[in-house]
Amino acid sequence: RAARDTRRSAPEPWSPPSPRGDRNDSGGSNVSIPHTHLCPPQVVNNFMDPEQRLYFADGKRKVDYVLVYHCHRRPSARDSPDQHRLSVISNGSFPLRAAQKGPEEGKAERGEVSVDLGPADPAEGEKRMIREEFEANLKEAGLEMEHGSEHKAHGHTFVRIHAPWQVLSREAEFLKIKVATKKVRHRAPLPSSTLDFIQKIRDLGCTFYWLCGLCVHTFLSTLLGITTLIAKGVYESAFPLHDVSCPLLPILHDEWARYGVFYKYQPVDLIRKYFGEKIGLYFAWLGVYTQLLIPASLVGIIVFLYGCATLDTNVPSLEMCDTMQNFTMCPLCDGACDYWELSTACSTARASHLFDNPATVFFAIFMSLWAAMFLEHWKRRQISLNHSWDLTGMEEEETHAVTHHSKLIVPYYIFLPQPGQEKLTWRDRIPGYFISISSILLMFGVTFSAVFSVIIYRITVSALMAMSTDGATKANIRVTVTATAVIINLVVILILDEIYGTVAVWLTELEIPKTETNFEERLILKAFLLKFMNAYAPIFYVAFFKGRFAGRPGGYVYVFNDYRMEECAPGGCLIELCIQLSIIMLGKQLIQNNIFEIGIPKLKKLYRTLKDKEQAPSESEEQQGRVRPQWVLDYGLEPFNGLTPEYMEMIIQFGFVSLFVASFPLAPLFALLNNVIEIRLDAKKFVTELRRPDAIRAKDIGIWYNILSGMGKFSVIINAFVISFTSDFIPRLMYQYMYSDTGTMYGFIDHTLSYFNVSNLKPGTAPVVSNYPKEVTFCRYKDYREPPWSPDAYQFSKHYWAILAARLGFVILFQNLVMFMSVLVDWVIPDVPKNISEQQKKEKAMLVDVFLREEKEKLQHTASFKYTSEHSPGSGAGLWHWMCSSVLFKCQPELPKQCSGTR
Repeated sequence: RAARDTRRSAPEPWSPPSPRGDRNDSGGSNVSIPHTHLCPPQVVNNFMDPEQRLYFADGKRKVDYVLVYHCHRRPSARDSPDQHRLSVISNGSFPLRAAQKGPEEGKAERGEVSVDLGPADPAEGEKRMIREEFEANLKEAGLEMEHGSEHKAHGHTFVRIHAPWQVLSREAEFLKIKVATKKVRHRAPLPSSTLDFIQKIRDLGCTFYWLCGLCVHTFLSTLLGITTLIAKGVYESAFPLHDVSCPLLPILHDEWARYGVFYKYQPVDLIRKYFGEKIGLYFAWLGVYTQLLIPASLVGIIVFLYGCATLDTNVPSLEMCDTMQNFTMCPLCDGACDYWELSTACSTARASHLFDNPATVFFAIFMSLWAAMFLEHWKRRQISLNHSWDLTGMEEEETHAVTHHSKLIVPYYIFLPQPGQEKLTWRDRIPGYFISISSILLMFGVTFSAVFSVIIYRITVSALMAMSTDGATKANIRVTVTATAVIINLVVILILDEIYGTVAVWLTELEIPKTETNFEERLILKAFLLKFMNAYAPIFYVAFFKGRFAGRPGGYVYVFNDYRMEECAPGGCLIELCIQLSIIMLGKQLIQNNIFEIGIPKLKKLYRTLKDKEQAPSESEEQQGRVRPQWVLDYGLEPFNGLTPEYMEMIIQFGFVSLFVASFPLAPLFALLNNVIEIRLDAKKFVTELRRPDAIRAKDIGIWYNILSGMGKFSVIINAFVISFTSDFIPRLMYQYMYSDTGTMYGFIDHTLSYFNVSNLKPGTAPVVSNYPKEVTFCRYKDYREPPWSPDAYQFSKHYWAILAARLGFVILFQNLVMFMSVLVDWVIPDVPKNISEQQKKEKAMLVDVFLREEKEKLQHTASFKYTSEHSPGSGAGLWHWMCSSVLFKCQPELPKQCSGTR
């Protein structure tokens, strides 16, 4: 608390540093950088000086990036000539030889920590040689480094990297990053409130530290860079530091990463400023998605309340609950089950009406249009962010980025092909693709096997509970079996999700993608396919397959010749689909998205702490009492593993909201409540629990937008089939307008039940002991089949085929109508907001004016040169004036961004 309060305090007044100050240039630019875009070098912290926390040992150069590697320690033989020794001085520099040491340098010998590597392991020696050459190349490229081993007992060595001003200028110019370098003086006075707001935003400026991380990461990752070295074990990790010296971090913590500010908008610009564009776009997308869930939640609540309001006037549920109707139903299992009254399923029928009512069709259409509007709204928001963040021309920059560093920074001999090794062709990649496709199909088979195993569990448990003599057990068979089966499904889904994530990474590595973008896209696609099938396979079974192949009395379908296939409840399968969807959705959000995100990082951190204590049980009192530097503190945080898990859980949730929303109108409400917590949970994780991610530039959310668009279109088809085949909407509509004599719903239940003669039951399937109060000749079952006295007994009736045709017709009509309305929404809403398009036009007009003004000045210079040469033919003053004005045409050589024209 004291540290946080100290960071909140205002920084002390300071003057803008010269380019040789904060960046420590050698012959840097003569353009001073204003304090509005730089963090003050004076760190406000009561526990540690800035020289020890965020700076090099000299206290002037700031640590922009950190590389960490592990040294294997061995027993030291100090000053042994035949052992390979590596001595690290406390100030981070390598020791000089005895002949080269001066009197002042001899004092530093006391702070020396002698590290004996003993007989060099060949693998470790090769890694050490690679590191030395890699770091030498980085120094040659202009970066400054300082070595240190603050974690001496554990063998972790930290290489601090500082990017001088020349390197930043070069990289920023290549990346086309626009940063203000001049003070803008306003002619008209601004209101005091506006000035306070501008000053507050300026005080948050950590632009150059964010720029340092971006430039250094881009520099290290170009071609085959630091990522490859980490994969080969040369370095253990590489990350920028959390900048605790700037007020931006505590502001983000107080205004963004707390649950108490859930009602506030996210400071997306500040998030981008601290974490980079890619993470800023994720939180902007998550904010837009959560914001648009509010109207969807309100409509879903209205639909649910409509079902509650019309519950007592719903004729089909009233008929099912009427004990005077005397519908005697056929046994639910063979032998052990008895005949039963339909009125005993009254509660199921009433609960089914809450979600299966005419308003459900309207809600399904609304959610399909909502998905289209969400994508359009995000597209507009993304274009606005691209314009305000100067990302409009980034695609060309990425294409040109390959040729920027012509020199390979990583030691060349690591990646040179072996003798006889040729470039990989498509024939070389075929085995990887074959293994990948085969493995994905195998994982699909594992998912289907898990679903089938749960089906067997439901069938067997239902049969065992039906044999019970307890009346309460028999009465709650369906509820008990459904609830326990869904919980088992949830556990299986959570386990397989973790397995499929690892399998997706392994399969993507086998394909050997050419670029990191290709690797990420292929990984996302594989992980999405596997996790999509894993999450929705049980729901698809209940929605479209359960009860479809169960057969009829006297002709049931059996599994393993003993267990009868399960059927839907008398009220239909929609209520079971609702239960399945709600439990899986809420369980994944509560357990996987929240508890796992909080608990697993805590357990990993505890494990690392205990492991470090075991490796170094006895540390000196000086090391225990010393406050550790910022790079050591950040190293103890959880590494950042990318945004794929964050996007994936939201995409799966989007599927729950859009695909089966016709069966569960409250899904958007639960998604909204989860996202309100998810935003603050992710924010707290990024600010306090994760290492600072590398600032990566991105102009969109990548392949995730295509996945969202595909799911939006797929949801139209799924909702059409759910309404047509899973619910009773079409049978009720057909009965009311075609088969009812009164044009009402009275008699609908009797119309949906077929007759069966109990004498036609197969031997051994009739109830062994019947406690039914009267003798049964005919029992009823839910289906559209001919009665036993018909010539075509137990065959599908004409009503069945008519209703089937109506269902298929509704699917076609619903799909085309909603698709047309979605295209209409896409056409009506422009992709580019009006204010952005007008601003772009103004910028183009200003650019044309600048070019015209430059051409006019060039013509004036040419005319002046001609006049001077004509009147002073023997003098070179006119020629010299023209050459200087042409070469130095409004251009400052130190900052190419300020050049408005060169010749």
